[in-house]
Amino acid sequence: MTELSGGPSLPQERRVATEIPGPKSQELWARKQATVANGVGAVLPVFAKRAGGGILEDVDGNAFIDFGSGIAVTSVGNSAEAVVRRATAQLNDFTHTCAMVTPYEPYVAVCEALAELTPGDHAKKSALFNSGAEAVENAVKAARAYTKRQAVVVFDHGYHGRTNLTMALTAKNMPYKHGFGPFAPEVYRVPVAYPYRWLTGPENCAKEAAHQAIEQITKQVGADNVAAIVIEPVLGEGGFIEPAKGFLPAIANFAKENGIVFVADEIQSGFCRTGQWFACEDEGVVPDLITTAKGIAGGLPLAAVTGRAEIMDAAHAGGLGGTYGGNPVACAAALGSIETMREQNLNARARRIGEIMKPRLEAMAEKYDIIGEVRGRGAMIAIELVQSGSKEPNPAATGALAKACHQEGLLVLTTGTYGNVLRFLPPLVIGEDLLNEGLDIIEAAFTTL
Repeated sequence: MTELSGGPSLPQERRVATEIPGPKSQELWARKQATVANGVGAVLPVFAKRAGGGILEDVDGNAFIDFGSGIAVTSVGNSAEAVVRRATAQLNDFTHTCAMVTPYEPYVAVCEALAELTPGDHAKKSALFNSGAEAVENAVKAARAYTKRQAVVVFDHGYHGRTNLTMALTAKNMPYKHGFGPFAPEVYRVPVAYPYRWLTGPENCAKEAAHQAIEQITKQVGADNVAAIVIEPVLGEGGFIEPAKGFLPAIANFAKENGIVFVADEIQSGFCRTGQWFACEDEGVVPDLITTAKGIAGGLPLAAVTGRAEIMDAAHAGGLGGTYGGNPVACAAALGSIETMREQNLNARARRIGEIMKPRLEAMAEKYDIIGEVRGRGAMIAIELVQSGSKEPNPAATGALAKACHQEGLLVLTTGTYGNVLRFLPPLVIGEDLLNEGLDIIEAAFTTL
């Protein structure tokens, strides 16, 4: 399993040439501190120069194994050939006209591809935007327009964005919501089936969580008042939580029975990341609307809401859109990204990554009792860290492990409601040698800790 075509000609080898961060990165960091708002942080304060395959090279010549993919964005690599080719051709034609002024073919082509790729054989339409938060907001707008209702139901541990409405939808306070209220009204949060932390055990989780969620919606909100239920099929920032099997279908069925629009937020889990085009396919759930972004366009900003034509058409003309939404260069990049996913069978690639990573991480869990759980599917894998002998979250160990990996030339990300989850999102084009080397570094970090 050598790396697939996913970027510029860049040696696929880890290299630690200086301290981390190196002198050039430190100099650039000082410039950043002087001119960039402090609220814009960085996981690892090294400045990228080139990236491709499974490697990210910084300005000091250090080469990091990439287990982050820009938070699941560069799934096809950092400058995949088809993405560069199509985006360059579009750049040579025009960069912008605004789809709401004079439309263009790439916008339509992306919507056609989304209609084909997303679950369900019903008539579908899409609208394109710039970011995942915009997609979620517009899914809610479409649902409200269609149902003539106002309430929106979301779930514990969910993350949906940083705008005012999507902060209200998001469960985690720090760093996403703290100090930024008041938030949008008519948002209601209910339990999610989190097997590892379900009090009566994972075997009861799906049934009990679904019952509690539906009971709360019915009694506290009123099903007839709910426009949309919004959920991530695999919860991303909440800690890569896979809801217990049976929970998603139960919620989707409840929505269908009560005329509620069921929205699958696949912004982090979509486009081959879990080994399927979309994570909701795992249990055969067909959402009314699906939101996508991140991996859709190989690194260029693009997002979409796709779903049942009658729901997408409920908003009045001019009610959906935005100046940059569905930018032609980003649309061209998305077509190149989808071409790459198809030609290189990146669903199979993601499954292969999971087959390599999970057994090795599970073996580590047998040795180190601070690993509470290994979970995830495909190339969306996580480990939850706890205090020895308990399920008490261990964010300190999580941060220490991430820092140790960074110092050895492996880029990893943390996540989770409690800040105690290491998440792994390698590019789907990474080589098996780099994948195993990265896992070696993780195991060495555990040994040191």
